[in-house]
Amino acid sequence: MRAYPHAVDTSRFAVLHDAAESMLDDLHERYMVERRESKELLGAEEALVRMVRLIPRTPAAGPLAIAFTDFPGLVVRLGRWWAEMLPACGCEACDEDPAELVGVLRGQVAALIEGGLWERVRRGVGGSWFETRLIGVELSARREGPLTSRDARDARRCGFAAPVQWAPWPFRPLGV
Repeated sequence: MRAYPHAVDTSRFAVLHDAAESMLDDLHERYMVERRESKELLGAEEALVRMVRLIPRTPAAGPLAIAFTDFPGLVVRLGRWWAEMLPACGCEACDEDPAELVGVLRGQVAALIEGGLWERVRRGVGGSWFETRLIGVELSARREGPLTSRDARDARRCGFAAPVQWAPWPFRPLGV
């Protein structure tokens, strides 16, 4: 995630890192998930970033991955295809409010945890597409995009030929 050339005060987005870190710690304590941390490339021309994944102990529940960029910002992935860049731009003209972006992060992650993410692959004349829907409290969004033939085959092998409604995350038993 590169800084937009007109981004002046990027430090205002550091609050996103703090909010994500706190949220990840809380989710790891409350739910039966495995936490994995690594350094990964976001793209061919990007630097290594810290990536934290929370993977529910039940395969029916959708995973969460958050990349912490140097901007500072976040790349949030829910399930297989839902991806959100926070901030989307970061320039002064767009004037994205960090507090609102924290709300977006929390709302989208809450929808995933509650079982509000639906995904599928569909075939068309021009190739295969992914389709996602995320439904939560005061949230109803839909996205779609093209898939390479390799990604489409892999997705169908993993059960995405039919719509997949990710299950709610399982709570951690008290005292564990």
